[in-house]
Amino acid sequence: MKATSRGNPQNGQKGKLAALLEVLAVSTKLGLTSFGGPIAHLGYFHGEYIRKRKWMDERSYADLTALCQFLPGPASSQVGIGIGIVRAGLLGGLIAWLGFTLPSVIALVAFAYLLQGFDIGSAGWIHGLKIAAVVIVAHAVMGMGQKLAPDRERMTVAVMAAIVTLFWQTAYSQVLTIVAAGAAGLWIYRRKLVEPSPMLPIAVSWLTAVTCLVLFGTLLLGLPLLRQWSEAQWLAMFDSFYRSGSLVFGGGHVMLPLLEREVVPAGWVSQQDFLAGYGATQAIPGPLFTFAGYLGAMASGIAGAVIGIIAIFLPAFLLIVGALPFWNGLKGNQRVQGALMGINAAVVGILLAALYDPLWTSAILGPLDFALALMLFVLLVYWKLPPWIIVLAAAAGGVLLDYL
Repeated sequence: MKATSRGNPQNGQKGKLAALLEVLAVSTKLGLTSFGGPIAHLGYFHGEYIRKRKWMDERSYADLTALCQFLPGPASSQVGIGIGIVRAGLLGGLIAWLGFTLPSVIALVAFAYLLQGFDIGSAGWIHGLKIAAVVIVAHAVMGMGQKLAPDRERMTVAVMAAIVTLFWQTAYSQVLTIVAAGAAGLWIYRRKLVEPSPMLPIAVSWLTAVTCLVLFGTLLLGLPLLRQWSEAQWLAMFDSFYRSGSLVFGGGHVMLPLLEREVVPAGWVSQQDFLAGYGATQAIPGPLFTFAGYLGAMASGIAGAVIGIIAIFLPAFLLIVGALPFWNGLKGNQRVQGALMGINAAVVGILLAALYDPLWTSAILGPLDFALALMLFVLLVYWKLPPWIIVLAAAAGGVLLDYL
């Protein structure tokens, strides 16, 4: 009877395997069907993971979503990783990310190979895609500003960050700007009161969490130094994609200007190919960060795609695994929340600067361009059309502008 009461270890292993396979099946389904960007993804996740399968209660899901909104990186992917960890441990988080990400990676790498060899530099539809990028990023920055810089203090931090970013563009400038904004938020909101919330059921050890956070910071600070000492292109690519993934808040749309600054001036991808891939990314499901796979494939084939995907998603994985064990205690700390408010405001400013240069300066070249941008903005913001329709309309508008 004792042996029976202890249970069969093989049953436990089968249960873990079944949980992992279930996570893989559900996340892959979401990766194949989740259109519409990070906010829409969170809605898909809520319907599939919370309402249908009840893998997490409503308040815990809201707390996890709040944490991922605070962290840099692809918020929807981080939420999926967190749910996978809750359901099936660290391996479950990795599998949840893989299932959600792989379908769009395959599609974009295939598109990159199809696009290579075509001369699209003078195509009117490419200029239309530039205008679409301005509109989509402007909408994202506007929404982030309303949410993350709603008062005069945070808007001041955002504007100062934008000014610094416009006039001081180095590998470390964004990191130092964010650190300074965190210190400002810590001081400005030192007396802010926070409401208590329930604990998240997370089974990640503190040692694992600390290791991930230390690795995140080491790579963020160390990769630019290694890049200066080595001429290896793969290292330069890994640094560029890793820094972009480490500094983007709010989802893939606002990643566009940061990535463009990294890959176009370096000559890895032409601006025309960059925008063509961005347009394709809008038309497929899954996380927009998979755009890095396309860029890597255009620069260095399959090896480049692997580098791009690992580098841009690695910060997200390290941060969510590192933050989860501490979030239950930190989310009620007023000093931590104050610093996060300052950091989020600075990110709005950094992206506002990037919206102007290089996006606006390279796309809006005259009154007709501005008129097309205004029409697309109205369709996106007030008519609520999905981004992929805006991209198609912009491409058509770019062709039309060639004849005017």
